[in-house]
Amino acid sequence: MNLHHLLAARMDAGNPVRVGLIGAGKFGSMFLSQVPTTPGMEIAVIADLSPDRARAACAHVGWEDTRIAATRFTDAGEDLIRDSNVEVVIEATGHPAAGLAHALLALKHGKHIIMVNVEADVLAGPLLAEKFRAAGLVYSMAYGDQPALTSELVDWARATGFTVTAAGKGTKYLPEYHDVTPDGVWKHYGLTADEAAAAGMNSQMFNSFLDGTKSAIEMAAIANACDLSAPDNGLIFPPCSTDDLQNILRPKSIGGVLDRDGMVEVVSSLNRDGSDVARDLRWGVFVILKAPNDYAAGCFKQYGLPTDETGQYAAMYKPFHLIGLELGISVLSAALRGEPTGQSRAFNADAVAIAKRDLSPGDMLDGEGGYTVWGRVMPAAKSLEMNALPIGLAGGIKVVKAVKKGAAISQSDVALNLTDSATILRHEMEAAARTAS
Repeated sequence: MNLHHLLAARMDAGNPVRVGLIGAGKFGSMFLSQVPTTPGMEIAVIADLSPDRARAACAHVGWEDTRIAATRFTDAGEDLIRDSNVEVVIEATGHPAAGLAHALLALKHGKHIIMVNVEADVLAGPLLAEKFRAAGLVYSMAYGDQPALTSELVDWARATGFTVTAAGKGTKYLPEYHDVTPDGVWKHYGLTADEAAAAGMNSQMFNSFLDGTKSAIEMAAIANACDLSAPDNGLIFPPCSTDDLQNILRPKSIGGVLDRDGMVEVVSSLNRDGSDVARDLRWGVFVILKAPNDYAAGCFKQYGLPTDETGQYAAMYKPFHLIGLELGISVLSAALRGEPTGQSRAFNADAVAIAKRDLSPGDMLDGEGGYTVWGRVMPAAKSLEMNALPIGLAGGIKVVKAVKKGAAISQSDVALNLTDSATILRHEMEAAARTAS
């Protein structure tokens, strides 16, 4: 609770926190909108495949012409990372391979990195974070996104002496969403294809939020950051209101839905019949905590914290996340405190590619949110045993063996490019995990 004062000291010293942003999409634009009202933090460089589009984004979020003119724009993330004016790098491309490449380059050049790119983090984040820690640099989740906000709740719960039973987020989910392709996504958002196109909305990206892939990726990130477990058979997305979190997200042995304590899960804002859950948590995050003793449980009741009928389980939640509007917290925490706002620390969970339809040799996989695969979270040990294909490597590669709809795809089912840097880094992490086990 001291970041603002630390930032003011940097500003008074004439040494603002200088940031480089890679990717000026929605997340990046939301962050840029906050910069003019955060004295002491400056954007030194913005990298985007279209610098003109990035300049337009700055103007759209309210930057004055003088601020835009004082900012350097480039079309290459590598150029940004090498710039000596950049202290903290924000990786917001959403492209797994690009994210890993940018992280390794930031490490080489001694720059802190904020990984908005959760796809890259789940692909090889535990290994990257270890490399950054060894170099005395910060590798961090992005505050404002749900994995970092959930990690904060988990940290709070553990630092106050509670057992964490479950942690996760809310979303809009029905089982049939796993089969949705970009062609059918917009009806689920209440839009026509023309309306979405006019708003510049990408159908494959939005479909990844709907078909369960983004939830799998984010829960794997939380499990890896918070030493939690992934469900053996994937997320179950129970319909749940904020009033019922502590009743539903507890072990099956006492009437909940979890296999055991210490798990990640996502709750749905829709009942299975498609009706809305009252007081849903669609945009929020939660942690379920367990009292360590009867005295603490008694205090729950005395101070008005809703619990389950045992009095032992309670929920804490945040009903929203503001993504890029909150990202400055990560930037300042890295630059001023040398601390991440959530960080992968163990390879506990993985997000793997599941066939959306029967796949035949010669078919091309098109990655998250596409026509061919969706992502399911599973324990990393199970993924390693199956040699499962991570969803982050499931784009632009050819199928070489038939795979049935609903089956997890093995790395041996596709023609992986073993010389690709992202694949090499992923295999390095897998080898280390197998050796450790």
